[in-house]
Amino acid sequence: MRTAYSVETVRGAERELMARLPEGALMQRAAAGLAAVCAGLLRRVYGARVVLLVGPGDNGGDALYAGARLARRGAGVTAVPMDPARMHAGGLAALLAAGGRVAQSVPARADLVLDGLVGIGGRGGLRPAAAALVERIPAGAVVVAVDLPSGVDADSGEVAGAAVTADVTVTFGAYKPGLLIDPGAARAGAVRLVDIGLELPSPPAVEALQHADVAELLPEPTASSDKYRRGVVGIVAGSAQYPGAAVLAVAGALRGGAGAVRYVGPAADAVLARFPETLIGRGRVQAWVVGPGLGEGRGGEVAEALAEPVPVLVDADGLRGLDAGVLRARTAATLLTPHAGEAAALLGVPRESVEAGRLAAARDLAGRYGAAVLLKGSTTLVASGGAAVRVNPTGTPWLATAGSGDVLSGLAGSLLAGGLSAVDAGSAAAYLHGLAARLRGGPLLAQEVAESLPEAWRNARR
Repeated sequence: MRTAYSVETVRGAERELMARLPEGALMQRAAAGLAAVCAGLLRRVYGARVVLLVGPGDNGGDALYAGARLARRGAGVTAVPMDPARMHAGGLAALLAAGGRVAQSVPARADLVLDGLVGIGGRGGLRPAAAALVERIPAGAVVVAVDLPSGVDADSGEVAGAAVTADVTVTFGAYKPGLLIDPGAARAGAVRLVDIGLELPSPPAVEALQHADVAELLPEPTASSDKYRRGVVGIVAGSAQYPGAAVLAVAGALRGGAGAVRYVGPAADAVLARFPETLIGRGRVQAWVVGPGLGEGRGGEVAEALAEPVPVLVDADGLRGLDAGVLRARTAATLLTPHAGEAAALLGVPRESVEAGRLAAARDLAGRYGAAVLLKGSTTLVASGGAAVRVNPTGTPWLATAGSGDVLSGLAGSLLAGGLSAVDAGSAAAYLHGLAARLRGGPLLAQEVAESLPEAWRNARR
């Protein structure tokens, strides 16, 4: 599992480690790892043109020491300071001793640019002096961010103004949430973690599942299993206007590991025509999925599902007018699966604020409604109470297609019926959903995502 820690936690771990090490040793570890990654990105180090964008803090020091290492290997290294009077003294001396130089403007040509302007403690957009340097990064240069792209909030991924867009980010000691959550994640490029010996506590602020984690979560039938022991998921979805939502939700549920899928709604004929194995009508279930394509005026069906003592996933139209008090009073698990617009309506804020601050929005929703929340989007997040927020690493823009969310809801509901917790069901479903889309390639249809779920399941298990 990939884990990410807050700035406060990382800073505390750094202080504890520095107290046990000779002065400057931790920065040298970081610079060595940074220089090694840069060397690997260059076709050859000797003769390469390297530009350092240098801020006044330790981030700039890391860049200067890494530049000194590259200069000793024959690279032509030029440091361009944001504030010449506040450059890291030791790093500057090392660079000059290795043959590097300082310039007041960014050279017109470079093979690689190191962004050492602002570290993980930065907040808000870049200041004008830093933004001016970023604007002059030569076209065609490989941009490597030191620890975090300057202008990205390390704790949230928020980008409040001008920011660096890196090809590669070399981060030290631990991943930071802003490297895994959009819009910051989109600025980070490929992320390389350099181990500098930090001892970090549990739990992290954010975590991202990997194949092995998902494989451990997925239910697997045994010799004594039957369709009822494997779980039955009920689907309340679809309407005269949106019968396809019912079909797609059932498609996701049938491929989610449950033993049976029970459909309740006006699209029974369409569902049976596509999936004759579906049970029709109310009956005993181990979990409900309510909301996809439900249309208006059917809040009674949502309330009826929420009144049952089984896990319930609420999506799409089912999210309208939810009563936080009702959800908080439930004894069984509840999983809400909004996109940014639906989340904004639930929180009573503009959609733009949710999209700009996805981590805060997911946490706020989970706290306010007493439920697990799967916030869909360019970075899908799963939050619940005070636990670490899970970020899904398998998403792809091709999933931004009609009906994709219906498939996800059915899949997650099936995993709920199979016995997974709301957080695990949402996390595993988002992972498999994204993986299925990647395996299929794009452009794709929502039904093709559903059809690729068995392959994604097998892929994760391998």
